[in-house]
Amino acid sequence: MAKKKSGGFKAPGNYDPRRGKRPTKAGRFGVPEGERATDRSAGGRGADPRGEKRGDFGAKGAGRDGSRREGEVRGGGGRDGGAKGAPVKTGQAKNFPAQGGARGAQGPVVLDAPRQDSGTKLANIKTQVTTAADAAHATWEGLGLGGNIVRTLGELGASQPFPIQVATIPDAIEGHDILGKAATGSGKTIAFGAALVERMLFLKAAGKIPPAPKKPKLKRGERMPKAEIRKPRAVILAPTRELALQIDRTVQPIARSVGLYTAQLVGGVPIDPQVVALERGIDIVIGTPGRIIDLVQRRKLDLREVLITVIDEADHLCELGFLDSTQKIMRQTVRGGQRMLFSATLDRDVQELVEEFLSEPRAHEIEVDARAGKNVPHRVLLVQREEKDAATVQLAELKGSVMMFCRTRLGTERVTELLTVNGVSAVALHGDLSQARRERNLEKFATGKARVLVATDVAARGIHVDDVDHVVQVDAPHDHKAYLHRSGRTGRAGKRGNVFTLSLRNRQKLTKALLDEAGVKPVFFGPFTPGMNPTKLRD
Repeated sequence: MAKKKSGGFKAPGNYDPRRGKRPTKAGRFGVPEGERATDRSAGGRGADPRGEKRGDFGAKGAGRDGSRREGEVRGGGGRDGGAKGAPVKTGQAKNFPAQGGARGAQGPVVLDAPRQDSGTKLANIKTQVTTAADAAHATWEGLGLGGNIVRTLGELGASQPFPIQVATIPDAIEGHDILGKAATGSGKTIAFGAALVERMLFLKAAGKIPPAPKKPKLKRGERMPKAEIRKPRAVILAPTRELALQIDRTVQPIARSVGLYTAQLVGGVPIDPQVVALERGIDIVIGTPGRIIDLVQRRKLDLREVLITVIDEADHLCELGFLDSTQKIMRQTVRGGQRMLFSATLDRDVQELVEEFLSEPRAHEIEVDARAGKNVPHRVLLVQREEKDAATVQLAELKGSVMMFCRTRLGTERVTELLTVNGVSAVALHGDLSQARRERNLEKFATGKARVLVATDVAARGIHVDDVDHVVQVDAPHDHKAYLHRSGRTGRAGKRGNVFTLSLRNRQKLTKALLDEAGVKPVFFGPFTPGMNPTKLRD
């Protein structure tokens, strides 16, 4: 270091006053800017190691400003021996490095650039409406399902197909993209689950899905070589953990009947057992977007050979903010693969998914049975604020099982405590509970150990509990779709039920507008005081 003088320290001989600042048009150190850019792109000695950033899912090639050349990305020097900076065309991806490989080995180049829109517009898709009369004489064999799958469906209690199954299974087995719209409790899970398994058998017979690798025969003293991991060929996405687990309980026995394996990949539980399941090899992934992306980023899950993707409750998944995550996952899969979207409501929330990923989809909608309104009457009870708790307790004491909905988690705990104090066996279900506690409470309600389940809207989508007699909306929802999904918890498969909505008298106009938007005509909409018989009320 230079000697200190009265004027301060003397600068070193190699000092550059513009070090660390943005280069001028002439470039740093007098070198033209274009020349240095060429050096960086060629991977020469003048390359700036900070000129590349790691993008989503391990993608490389973004410049210092985050930009990327259209139609290509820049990949690092990988196992394929390509030169650093060699262009990789859109749609290609490098192989995963071997587990436990060299520390400096590059990961997969996974592209996150949006694909060109398929040109499919949700508003322009022609929808085929299927009625209950169309499915009256249908059989599983007639839909194209094999004997093992039919036998398993019978063991699950599905002796005859429902309209959504009659409408979508044949097209799904043929390989078409599917848009399925049907009310909650109409059998959508079996519709895409059975069709998915049968389609995979067809692809396997056609040679598009290779058979599982066999273990080699070893001689004495030889070590077992590392077996090739069987990668998944299908993915089923769900917006919530409960719905994903419910789907797995239905799809797993169907898949196992023909020798296929499933894996539950959801958050809120330890990740290590899921990694072990992936290392053993699976055929169908069932999970939530967050955990699936986590496993992809850890390089434990490879989706590049996935041929079929199913999204259940697609609109709700977009409403919860998982649209970007879903797009990233679907861009990992085989381009041009089969896509199936199912939900009780399909609107503009799924427009981006339809435009980017679906090609000439077959859209099916199930006509609402006119008898459903008679089997499940809706009633709106206008109460005073000070009488709302007493009315809640009275509705919870109705004969049979009761599912109550609150708008907030705090409200759910408050109502559960209110019912427990008044001698009603009740359990809560909301997002603040651990996954084990949620499953335990749901099991108590399903087995009858608890008569009342108090939940937020987490239970309004896809949670299947048999024989729910009454649905009580302690807090009216904000939109009509949530109202329909809540109401769909009762009266499933043509059974009888009741739907009650508690509303303060100063909010009756908002409640009436909500019902009009949902297309529901209540049999009673009027004042209610505790002590009246709510099941006998009529206008």
